[in-house]
Amino acid sequence: MQYKAIQLSYDDGVAVLTLNRPDVMNALNTQMRAEILHAVKASEKEARVLVMTGAGRAFCSGQDLGDRATVGSIDLERTLRDEYEPLLKAIFDCQIPTIAAVNGAAAGAGANLALATDVVIATESAVFLQAFTRIGLIPDAGGTYWLPRQVGFAKAMGAALFAEPVSARQASDWGMIWEAVPDAGFEAHWQARAAKLATGPTTAYAHIKTALRRSYENDLPTQLNLEAKLQGACGETRDFKEGVLAFLEKRPARFEGR
Repeated sequence: MQYKAIQLSYDDGVAVLTLNRPDVMNALNTQMRAEILHAVKASEKEARVLVMTGAGRAFCSGQDLGDRATVGSIDLERTLRDEYEPLLKAIFDCQIPTIAAVNGAAAGAGANLALATDVVIATESAVFLQAFTRIGLIPDAGGTYWLPRQVGFAKAMGAALFAEPVSARQASDWGMIWEAVPDAGFEAHWQARAAKLATGPTTAYAHIKTALRRSYENDLPTQLNLEAKLQGACGETRDFKEGVLAFLEKRPARFEGR
């Protein structure tokens, strides 16, 4: 695909997907959603970690309300089912680690696009905003799924009802994101995080994602059985053997990944 609304680059096992509509704060339109979906699937095959970030001063301002001629012509249910759902599922199901490097404001569907990734790293000046009630809507793009799981019911409800900005530091304290880091050196920081994952045991990473997500629906015996099954699969990989050998030889492991 010839990308127009995003950029996609690869370097040493790291795929960087940049939302690239800075003139509208990287608002999501039909074309951008299709390109992100394509890029996520391509990155899963070509890279060992995927980073999503934004061009300019924002990460993503959410749905582009100028993407239709009039407000009355927006079929929200169709848009969510046909365009957002496949995209969010692709990120959620991605077999490589995914990182959102939130470089600025993440609002509405843009906030929830970030929360769909495995790890969110935000610059301290970034804010997260469930802006939906400001225009008479409910959180979508997975917002009603991610928020209560990450911050608890009370804070999820407050964030949804009041539609007030949550600073990156607050988001980190609440458990909404992994970390908030100083603006100075932000890009170098997330690049180092991505590089670390890109040299890690990718099969183990994929199974970690499966195990943690299944834990919400499993009882303890079921979860222990799943752990045993996935651990058995990890134990058959060359990366496990390399990890043990590196430990015994007191040297860094050289994981080859998938």
